[in-house]
Amino acid sequence: MTSKGNDVDDTQDPLFCQEAEEVYRNPTELKMSQIVLPCHANHCGELSVGQLLKWMDSTACLSAERHAGCSCITASVDDIHFEHTIGVGKVVNIIAKVNRAFTSSMEVGILVNCEDLYTDRQWKVCHAFATFVARRTEAGKVQLKQVLPRTQMEQMEYSLAAERRRMRLIHAEIITDLLSSSTAQLGECQEYKDAVRAERTRVESVELVLPPHANHQVSTFGGQIMAWMENVATIAASRLCNAHPTLRSIDMFHFRGPSHIGDRLVLKAIVNNTFKHSMEVGVCAEAYQGGEPLRHINSAFMTFEVLDGDGKQCTLPRIRPEPVDGKRRYQEAVARKKIRLDRKYIISCNQTEVPVSVPWDPSNQIYLSYNNVSALKLMDTRNNWVLTFEKNKVRLYTLEENHVLCFKVEMHVSVPAEQTFHLLSDLRRRKEWDRHYEECEMITQADEEDTLYRVAAPSVSKGGKGQDFILLASRRKPCDARDPYLIALRSVTLPTHLPTEDYTRGEVLCAGFTIWEESSTVTKITYYNQATPGVLPYISTDIAGLSSSFSSTFSACSHFLEANKDSLAALPPSAL
Repeated sequence: MTSKGNDVDDTQDPLFCQEAEEVYRNPTELKMSQIVLPCHANHCGELSVGQLLKWMDSTACLSAERHAGCSCITASVDDIHFEHTIGVGKVVNIIAKVNRAFTSSMEVGILVNCEDLYTDRQWKVCHAFATFVARRTEAGKVQLKQVLPRTQMEQMEYSLAAERRRMRLIHAEIITDLLSSSTAQLGECQEYKDAVRAERTRVESVELVLPPHANHQVSTFGGQIMAWMENVATIAASRLCNAHPTLRSIDMFHFRGPSHIGDRLVLKAIVNNTFKHSMEVGVCAEAYQGGEPLRHINSAFMTFEVLDGDGKQCTLPRIRPEPVDGKRRYQEAVARKKIRLDRKYIISCNQTEVPVSVPWDPSNQIYLSYNNVSALKLMDTRNNWVLTFEKNKVRLYTLEENHVLCFKVEMHVSVPAEQTFHLLSDLRRRKEWDRHYEECEMITQADEEDTLYRVAAPSVSKGGKGQDFILLASRRKPCDARDPYLIALRSVTLPTHLPTEDYTRGEVLCAGFTIWEESSTVTKITYYNQATPGVLPYISTDIAGLSSSFSSTFSACSHFLEANKDSLAALPPSAL
């Protein structure tokens, strides 16, 4: 299928900011351009996704090694969604750069565009985030230097990289918990007439790792392993539908262990389940040398669809799972489909595409928390705020973009940052300094970092109804000295707390505090709010310059913090 897509202006892509005439270029940024030749394509004349994954991995690895100054290996790759296929004769342009470095690992952002040389059109194919680990040197473990973001886009990716890293570290545990809770509710597998036996789609293949498949440290390229896995997955998908399938997405995966030259890589794939227009294929890669037992290298889940001659999705046959393990995989695929939709819906889409109040439940908690914190971090990285008003060393800024009004309030307090963070984290105490918080009750504490509250605010007009809000509060401590403390707030819906006649249900799209430690005793506090119709009446007079109530509110906050700063000092660390 020949690629089709809309023209892309790369300067607007959130992953990469190309300055005019390249006045500044990120020192870790690398580019690769490849013409798609017949040897790179399948029988449909489309670039093999396995080949694309090899190119993406190579470019990202070279970017990581440029920053680290030593050999690096692929540790994990986040979800990848392929928006378009790429035809023979097109040019693939790949850009990779290091977004952030941690102790010995770093996140590399990868952007893939397709270019038609005859029409000068370009369109985005996919973007991805990969984690690379610097290999030990003779001197010992590598301590990576910090990335120094210079542009607003780089600062944004630097900040979000810490939140994505948190997601990766707990990803396996989250998926295990969600699968166990979801599959328990699914019951028995449904029987369908004319269903295809899953066993028919099973594929097993072996590959010998040779020097061209490995780097100069004799470790197999992660992209090569991914390409072999994509190959067997495609065969399994083809056996189900007797047609050529198109790979649409790959779930986040981690490399469990290294592979080296001389390894025999055993690759296994099977269709786990089919839905109306898509199927999930599970793939496993194991390695051995000689008579040693198999080592688990990687597992992945890939989603395929089949397109007709007009590019429309075909209806796929149902699958009949084999007993025991087959039924388990069948049910887990249903649960993963829901998880996948949650991730794509809540995490991947633009902030403006997410409805204000998203239903909260344990299965999407981690993704709502990520979205909550990420939205606040995005607001914090904006640099075009306009100072609207200043009084008593409290400053009010506004920003209007795409018909959306945001505001922030900034001040300094003589209270240590960590104590400020703990005092502001408990929303039940906010009514002690904020007159807009008439009532605040804690509904539930989801975990150590996420809490649900119901907040009641007084009416802005005499005799009118007050408003109430169901808020998810997400707290984050700094990843390192270049991060602030964060308290992010957004509205969610709960079936146990529906709107009542006594209050108008208000909504908060994005709000919260960033808390920066400027010294051991001085802290900079910034409060952000993306004004919604429910919030605007409370701050409209301040925005218009007709009132300075914000100054008295945040002065009261300052007095509250200073009056209570010693109350936390006597508490043990576990109580904080």
